[in-house]
Amino acid sequence: MSIFYILLGLVLLVVGGEFLVRSSVAISFKLNISKMVIGLTIVSFATSAPELLVSLQAALGGFSDISLGNVIGSNIANIGLVLGITAIISPILVDRDFYKFNWPVMMLFSVVLYFFLLSGGALSREEGIGLILALCVYLFFLIRRARYTREVETEDFDDNLQVVSNFKMIIWLLIGGVALWGGSELLVSGAVDLATMMGISERVISVTMIAVGTSVPELAASVIAALKQEKAISLGNLIGSNIFNIASVLGITAVIQPIIVKSDAILTNDIFWMIAFAFILIPMAFLPKKLNLGRIKGVVLFIGYVIFISLAFTE
Repeated sequence: MSIFYILLGLVLLVVGGEFLVRSSVAISFKLNISKMVIGLTIVSFATSAPELLVSLQAALGGFSDISLGNVIGSNIANIGLVLGITAIISPILVDRDFYKFNWPVMMLFSVVLYFFLLSGGALSREEGIGLILALCVYLFFLIRRARYTREVETEDFDDNLQVVSNFKMIIWLLIGGVALWGGSELLVSGAVDLATMMGISERVISVTMIAVGTSVPELAASVIAALKQEKAISLGNLIGSNIFNIASVLGITAVIQPIIVKSDAILTNDIFWMIAFAFILIPMAFLPKKLNLGRIKGVVLFIGYVIFISLAFTE
């Protein structure tokens, strides 16, 4: 029954996330917000909603390891699983913005999160507010840089959303909200039950099964695009997703309910894996072929992710 709850919860999160993205974009068009701002901010916030609801639900229920494990595991999955598989299917070109702006910011947020959790063994409200403010600064410079870029990729949404009726927007918003709430309830409940039944920690379930589940939409979209020989995935968008996961998901969750580190392995193992996967992208981007993530590099990332998952279950 626990596995059924987890699977149903994941389905509801995917459905809820999709409806929330569509309604958010449609509302943004109604408010005359530019496509560039919608693509860089609104869509990113909306696609982080599943992780946010799961982390918030877990923190409020006293399962803070799931809150942290979900975000840390999702960031690892975004690079090792999503980027790895996508690069295996279709090589990815690395733009200069990646190593000049997005990657340094991702590394900064990752290291800051480690020190926040290390000092006091928790992510406090003040630290959560700090992450949110830092995210606002990041978004300011992101939009500012995008205005001076000749071509900004903002095809994350359908132009038909510009003419959606108010009634349909409200229905989408309600469906998205209810599905996300129900999905997070079922997913956290099922994960806790499964961990208890199998005799493994909530942390392991969260950094593996839950993290992969909340990364499924990104994986599906990336694989489909790669198979169609379209722009497989923007490395900047993927890095941006990791930044949003740390700053908005954990930041907002901590403001509502401070997140306590219950498992030492989060600080002695998981977060180092997250930082390592983030760091390795720089040498991969330049060696041996400059500004290109080919199939061999994709295989290395994927094997690294498999090793991480295997070690998590064998601890």
